[in-house]
Amino acid sequence: MDVIQAIKERRSINFFEPGQYLPVQTLRDLLELAELAPSSMNLQPWRVIVVDDPQRKKTLRQCAFDQPKVEEASAVLIMVADPAALEENLDAVLGSWMQLGYMKPEAAETYKGLAGKLYSAADSLTRKLFAVKNTSLYAMNIMIAAKGFGLETHPMDGFDEDAIKQAFGIPEDKIIPMLIAVGYLKSGFTLLPRAFRKTFEDFVTFNHYT
Repeated sequence: MDVIQAIKERRSINFFEPGQYLPVQTLRDLLELAELAPSSMNLQPWRVIVVDDPQRKKTLRQCAFDQPKVEEASAVLIMVADPAALEENLDAVLGSWMQLGYMKPEAAETYKGLAGKLYSAADSLTRKLFAVKNTSLYAMNIMIAAKGFGLETHPMDGFDEDAIKQAFGIPEDKIIPMLIAVGYLKSGFTLLPRAFRKTFEDFVTFNHYT
């Protein structure tokens, strides 16, 4: 599917066809393709928990204010933003850059110091925002790429984060920016026209806020 068409046709679907299995290979292909999303210093501060077992979806539904689409969708992705990705991934990123010729070995320590200053302490708001912003870029890539696989999605913000962490073994220092329901539009269901969108003049200015 053409990327412009995918963006135009992507909708947040509330009604999924229940009982539709999504093959693991399809999920793998989707998530690997979407992982081409950009991230600051290429640190990729995200994890994904795929919830496709019927019983686990029941548990997740209770953590998501009993929204039916959690069970009806083929799978629900718990998007996990990891503030510790800086420490965990930086050496691999720098090693790749050196191997590919992006930087010389003697510059690696300089980049490490720069990263530490840029992203601040592990428990800081700056670090948390870094993780959430970049995980959200990945999440949007998932939703656009899903259209190319013939899939529908819905990003979900209505959930109890603490309950999900407890139910799915997610460490306290991680952040859950959203859930993404993935599946197929319910048969016989016709989407209504796209709702209100701001005009260009409503949200764009040039060279100054106002």
